[in-house]
Amino acid sequence: MSEVKLQVLMFYQDDPKKCTAAKMVKFGLAQNIKKIGNKGLVLDPFSEKTLLPKDKSSINSVVGIDCSWNLTDQVFSKKFNGIKRKLPPLLAGNPVNYAKLNKLTTAEALSASLFILGFKEQGLELLDKFKWGHTFYELNQNLLDEYSKLENEDQIEQVLKDFRLL
Repeated sequence: MSEVKLQVLMFYQDDPKKCTAAKMVKFGLAQNIKKIGNKGLVLDPFSEKTLLPKDKSSINSVVGIDCSWNLTDQVFSKKFNGIKRKLPPLLAGNPVNYAKLNKLTTAEALSASLFILGFKEQGLELLDKFKWGHTFYELNQNLLDEYSKLENEDQIEQVLKDFRLL
């Protein structure tokens, strides 16, 4: 598998001009969906489990839930199908939440998941569509490299200590 299917479930809660999910759909990098399949990996910031490279074997797509950060509690209280995973800690590269921990756009979250799952080229291609995309990668390149080697969640704490994020 050289690429994985990207999907977005859009709630249209933010400024359409700044919506990274809409831009990904426009450029054919992601598919706008209404329903999540059972083998879709859903990026959920409230998930008990963190995304690991081994998750690649049990999925057929990665799904980003596109909603406002101000409404995440409300949106993620809904029951979604799929395999739910949160991302390990990362810094935002987008201009709105620059350098804030875990305040990622949908594009940043999907790109990060691609790196962790071993689809680095696809992750870089996605970031190329955004002026600030390279900034996200530069801020997180070393972390993403380490996350892509993890075998279990217990190792995340050591990575964070190594990078002085803990």
